[in-house]
Amino acid sequence: MRRADRNHVEKGRGAVSNPGGRFESTSVEAADDGWGSLEEPPRSPGTTLLVDRPRRAITRNDSPDVPFEQSVNPYQGCEHGCIYCFARPSHSYWNLGAGLDFETRIFHKPGLAQLLARELAAPGYVCKPINLGANTDPYQPAERELGTTRALLEVLLRYRHPVTIVTKGALVLRDLDLLTELAGLRLTSVVVSLTTLDDGLKRVLEPRAASPRARLGVVRALAQAGVPVTVMMAPVIPALNDHEMEALLAAAAGAGARHAGWMLLRLPHELGALFEQWLQAHYPARAGRVLGLLRELRGGRLNDPRFGHRMRGEGAYARLLSGRFEQACRRLGLNADRGPELDCSLFRGDPAAPRQADLFGGIA
Repeated sequence: MRRADRNHVEKGRGAVSNPGGRFESTSVEAADDGWGSLEEPPRSPGTTLLVDRPRRAITRNDSPDVPFEQSVNPYQGCEHGCIYCFARPSHSYWNLGAGLDFETRIFHKPGLAQLLARELAAPGYVCKPINLGANTDPYQPAERELGTTRALLEVLLRYRHPVTIVTKGALVLRDLDLLTELAGLRLTSVVVSLTTLDDGLKRVLEPRAASPRARLGVVRALAQAGVPVTVMMAPVIPALNDHEMEALLAAAAGAGARHAGWMLLRLPHELGALFEQWLQAHYPARAGRVLGLLRELRGGRLNDPRFGHRMRGEGAYARLLSGRFEQACRRLGLNADRGPELDCSLFRGDPAAPRQADLFGGIA
């Protein structure tokens, strides 16, 4: 059954409502019964951790728009609460909503590291880089207690398996010891997502993610430790944060990033209505301009799912954004080379087995 929408701002949460999933057949809407039942808004919901026991750890991907073929997602749902998160509609597969449910009902996966190890050791497994953070952030608050992401990194290091990470969580520095060792073997690179330098915008756009200053601190610490780090301006939202592009890239370069990227806001499925509600709640004077530019970039719609178009958009405004990004990167020395190429040749399907180098006294 669909939960009643709640069109008020929850402190510390991104979504301003909790519509049900798109696969639910019935819905319930709040109605005042004349006794003042709607006068007091409900209390802000806390976070509930739920258990998911998948059959496989590794998810395969064949999208030409993303630079990896394999991923592992430690969590489903994300307490960071970023209103723009393209993964929100995936909660519908659990009969949960893409709004507040997505950021308060978090699924974790006990035993995921052991499951991953079993798959890596399987006969015929072909080593290709694995991405952590493809769907939701591997360093969201639950990770501090559960440690699932760290356990995955320990397995990947043991198997000498390359891994990429995408995060906006400062907790990634807890694992700097593992990341430094992986980087020394050319087995890892980290992408730090940075959406804005404006603390006020950050607080409502991505309420429980690390601050812009903290994320730049992550970039600096990773770079100083020799871990290849890219800053991704994602998403770019027309008339909301696009004016920050040059300043944000300059801050990233100043912190030690050598590579950068950007992605345009995507609004698949339920996310379009959620984002419109968020705009009306926080930036009502700009809502029409933001949505109008998005439609211009998306061929008259709020979302364009076509491969080759969904990450950048099309038209004059899309070309303007691309031109600004490329010019800023040239000026700042970003993307001067192809970036880190991870080494798959070190992979060992049985970490306990002696290696040829060991047998002849070589160095692993």
